[in-house]
Amino acid sequence: MDKQKGRGRFVFFCVTPAVVLFVIFMIIPTLNIFRMSLYKWGGYSKTKKFVGFDNFIKLFQDPKFFQSFQNTLLLIVLVTVVTFAFSLVFAAILSREKIRGQNFFRVVFYIPNILSVVVISAIFSAIYDPNNGMLNSLLSLFRGGDAKPILWLGDQKIVIFSLAGAMVWQAIGYYMVMYMASMASIPESLYECASLEGASRIHQFFHITIPLIWTNIRTTLTFFIISSINLSFLFVKAMTSGGPDGSTEVFLSYMYKQAYTNSSYGYGMAIGAVVFIFSFALSAIVNAVTKREPLEF
Repeated sequence: MDKQKGRGRFVFFCVTPAVVLFVIFMIIPTLNIFRMSLYKWGGYSKTKKFVGFDNFIKLFQDPKFFQSFQNTLLLIVLVTVVTFAFSLVFAAILSREKIRGQNFFRVVFYIPNILSVVVISAIFSAIYDPNNGMLNSLLSLFRGGDAKPILWLGDQKIVIFSLAGAMVWQAIGYYMVMYMASMASIPESLYECASLEGASRIHQFFHITIPLIWTNIRTTLTFFIISSINLSFLFVKAMTSGGPDGSTEVFLSYMYKQAYTNSSYGYGMAIGAVVFIFSFALSAIVNAVTKREPLEF
């Protein structure tokens, strides 16, 4: 009995600090976002005016908010699909194929993940430079030297895809390493049996590798989709500031501008509340869609 009480006290004292910090820095600020979304407040003045759901009514009538919503969805879908496709393919190649310098390639692919978003943004801003950038210089070899330079960060039609390229480059290496760790646990005998049955490498990839690491894929997919909402804000802030003409505005950048630039703190918190609900709803949908019985070997 005394041992059980002692163990209970030990668990209590270990868990309590984490719970207290979680409540102070997560639960209370989150609840405060919903509370402040019901007020009209500039953020710096002493007076607050309770307006109920007026901020939410204004939000759903705001075309700029819907533009930021569309941009966020586009980045989530595009960056997620491309990142996970390349991460899985590269992980499979470096895990199963005998390539000289495999460790070198692993390190090279992982380097973008240890760089800050500001550094990556500076690198890609230089690459996308319309006059002296590497991308336009390479394209000029095929388009001719007199061709008009492409404004990768200035053309409303392609700027969002330019941002997506930087986000993909930053994330591929991290998820590739995670999938390589999962693939290393798959017995080689399964691939040998499949080869004897005449299965090709592509067939083995889709019918052995993917199903056996599906739990890891499902977990990382949910994590990446939610984190891409935060990453999109950082890249937009560092590379375009929402321009040109709001064509790269995303959820959090628009919220930031409303709350801290336009002195509409209550309206900004209403956007934050919608982002919070959207994130949780998206996580639930992804978990439901990707749910399947785990395979064992």
